[in-house]
Amino acid sequence: MAHILITGGCGFIGSHLAAFHLEQGDEVLVVDNMSSGSITNLRLFQDNPLLRIENKDILFWEDLPKATKWADRIYHMAAIVGVFKVLSEPVNVIKTNIWGAQRLLETITESGSLARVLLASSSSVYGAIKRPDLNEEDDLVVKMKNYSLSTYMISKITQEAIALAYYKSYQIPLTLVRMFNVIGPKQTGRYGMVVPRFVQQACNNEPITVFGDGTQTRSFCDVRDAVKVMDLLLHINKSVGEIVNVGNTQEISISQLADLVKKRTKSRSKIQYISYEEAYGPGFRDTTQRKPDLSKLYSMISYKPMWTLENTIDDLASAYRGIQQ
Repeated sequence: MAHILITGGCGFIGSHLAAFHLEQGDEVLVVDNMSSGSITNLRLFQDNPLLRIENKDILFWEDLPKATKWADRIYHMAAIVGVFKVLSEPVNVIKTNIWGAQRLLETITESGSLARVLLASSSSVYGAIKRPDLNEEDDLVVKMKNYSLSTYMISKITQEAIALAYYKSYQIPLTLVRMFNVIGPKQTGRYGMVVPRFVQQACNNEPITVFGDGTQTRSFCDVRDAVKVMDLLLHINKSVGEIVNVGNTQEISISQLADLVKKRTKSRSKIQYISYEEAYGPGFRDTTQRKPDLSKLYSMISYKPMWTLENTIDDLASAYRGIQQ
């Protein structure tokens, strides 16, 4: 039985990590300030004696030293996420994404923790690079025209720099993962996540609203695949001190995604196009393409994705319809 500490463990990805480890028979400690996470994401495990949930902010949680010392593995998933939330809360983006990571790493150092650590970064660090197959060695360029989204990008780049500094200075055995458009059950469209938003609109036979002209492309990764990959990365020495892309290489345009969601849900929805300005406000710029190069990941682990985009859409639709009944 391993001791697992998950910051942001009531959020979308964090709750899937918690469920995975509880199903493995591990003891799981979740700390989450519930700013976007919810205890309902772990309701199936609410009576499991192996799970403990602390409704705390890691910036101020007094028991963080004790928790890091206790843990065998630590997943740092606490973050401000989603375009709408990022645009409306730039100061909290800095506090949570930068200060939160720094406090965790400093606490690990001071407590003498021997835990293996994984920190979640984001594909947003690649910013305005206009080509597919984004690689961990690519130069990162920040464009400040879209200030609020640039703040998020900078916060994640800074988090990576802080983590690598602690690795080099204190030999914390950590891995950074750049997550590419992770989707799946428990994800909400409330903060701008496109797939659950499309699914909810389609299930309600409401207009499926595509922001922009729909030609922008993304590659989506099921959260259950992402969780398994993260677990595998924490079991190998080759990933220590490394930044690794985690995602899927199947690329699809947002217009094609809207058509696919409509088809999978057998929806009567019409597809409606809305300008970025109407959706997000003046000056918004979207990334035209985002697809990972996974050669580094697959040089470290052997893993074949188990969930297709169609599978994930079907599961999201089933979950949403179940809630509505």
